[in-house]
Amino acid sequence: MSSLKWLFKYLKKYKWAAALALIFTLLQVLFVFAQPLLLGSFVDHVIKGGKFNLLWRYASFLICTLVLKEASTYIKQLCCERMSQGAILNLRNTLFDKLSKLDAEFFDHSRTGDIMARLTEDTEAVRMFISGSIPSFVLQICYIIVGFTVMFSVSIKLTLSLFVIAPFVAVLSFKWQSVRKSFMLIREASSEINSVTQENISGNRVVKAYGRENYELEKFEKANKKYFDKSMDYCFAWMKIGPPMNFCVSMTNVIFIGYGGYMLMKGALTMGQFTTVEGILWCIVQPMAAFVNIVMQYHRFVASSIKIRKLEDAEPKIKNHKVLIKDTFIDGKIEFKNVSFAYEDKKVLKTINFSVKPGQTIGIIGPTGSGKTTVVNLISRFYDVTEGAVYIDDVNIKNIDITTMRKHIAFAMQDIFLFSDTIEANIAYGVPGASHEDVVRVAKAADAHEFIMNLSDGYDTIIGERGVGLSGGQRQRLSLARALLKNPSILILDDTTSAVDMETEFFIQNTLNDEYSDKTKIIIAHRISSVKNADLILVLNNGYIIEWGNHEQLIKENGYYKSVCFDQLGDFNKAPGYKGNYPRFNVDFGGGI
Repeated sequence: MSSLKWLFKYLKKYKWAAALALIFTLLQVLFVFAQPLLLGSFVDHVIKGGKFNLLWRYASFLICTLVLKEASTYIKQLCCERMSQGAILNLRNTLFDKLSKLDAEFFDHSRTGDIMARLTEDTEAVRMFISGSIPSFVLQICYIIVGFTVMFSVSIKLTLSLFVIAPFVAVLSFKWQSVRKSFMLIREASSEINSVTQENISGNRVVKAYGRENYELEKFEKANKKYFDKSMDYCFAWMKIGPPMNFCVSMTNVIFIGYGGYMLMKGALTMGQFTTVEGILWCIVQPMAAFVNIVMQYHRFVASSIKIRKLEDAEPKIKNHKVLIKDTFIDGKIEFKNVSFAYEDKKVLKTINFSVKPGQTIGIIGPTGSGKTTVVNLISRFYDVTEGAVYIDDVNIKNIDITTMRKHIAFAMQDIFLFSDTIEANIAYGVPGASHEDVVRVAKAADAHEFIMNLSDGYDTIIGERGVGLSGGQRQRLSLARALLKNPSILILDDTTSAVDMETEFFIQNTLNDEYSDKTKIIIAHRISSVKNADLILVLNNGYIIEWGNHEQLIKENGYYKSVCFDQLGDFNKAPGYKGNYPRFNVDFGGGI
């Protein structure tokens, strides 16, 4: 019942549609039962009574009832569809809004295929229950009530004889409860197929590059076989209940023919009454058979609603608490005080302390898995710290409105996501009203303008999903342009220039230093060249800051940073008087860094 109570909150907005559907359901039932009553009267008065002058009158009445019945059915179904489609429209909007508010941790633990199934398969199961099962249930109940009322008025004995099978039908209906588990298992198997398919499509280039087509096929076949097995388990469960139920329903006809025929021969029934009961009998038999499908759809609905409600009930862990700063400008001062962060009981950052003034540049380097990206994820509050606190403009970020804070922070992320849209729309994603001139300006700053203009349609070129068709360096430059257009107080570059050549990297660095000198910049990189000009460089390893300072200070320390520096640049820097002669500028390494 909890699922039905949950469903009502989406249906109450459409009470008018439900009321109209009920009215036209009752009219449909009225015109349905009018037909056997007319036929019974026709048999007694025209065929038996010989009043053939009434033939056309009965024919006209039958035609009218048929037309009115179909009209009522049409309007009723229209109301039901309006109600179901409207409810699902609101439900999907609610679910998508919930997804947009959930934080990173939820998506870390959820499969994309399962989330997609909740918005498609599960909501469709709810829609079918609203538009099909509920109206059918109401209709069948009306058939039974009106049908037995009419049959009792014709013959009490004959009607009571049909109740012989009622206990058997009740027992079999109760056993349908056991089928719900089968639907839940089918639902899980379906989600697994969606996940495998989604991953294979998204990663098709990786699959082909490593020749893993057969492996992916085997993985899909395994998931598909699991779905097949769970579906067959449901079929076997249905076969234990469905056929016996249908047999009991069919026995109703046997009882009617046997006992009704006996009453007809004894004169306890007229031929017209027998015809009327025979015409009404399907209104009793059909609901019994229909209830089998209704119960089946109900359990499918319950299984889907449980999945949907779990998503609805999910709450983001990142919320506003005691907001002190809202809808105001952020200067960009950042401070970490004794910050530690654990992810699933694994400590990723350990007692991190540093401070950056507005307009300064901080570089973060370290081996893979050292916690570099986690640092910037905490600044944007994608996660909350486990210990300590992060401050922006001397205010704990937990006391800054999340929307306000993120409005002044721009990310050029390591995992670059580009939409299947034009290049201009991708760059202007964070600033939808941006002018074309502004888009071109930031594209030039990111050294992307030239390659964009060489594309078939320039800035109107449609790029494939996730930027398919562009090189890694091109995607990185578009991501950087998107971040620059936001004109943030804090600019975070997470390995943004790793796929571009050194010349392009130097150009981008000079542009950032010249045109965006007032922005607080956080640069995560593996290249020493990307961070060497930063005001502060943090060297992370195993979650700790093991070294910090500017480039010159770290070189003098003769530690990890220096060893990495000479491993990367080595002889290139030791060459006496080496000059890099590039079209845009000259770089003089002067025999060393």
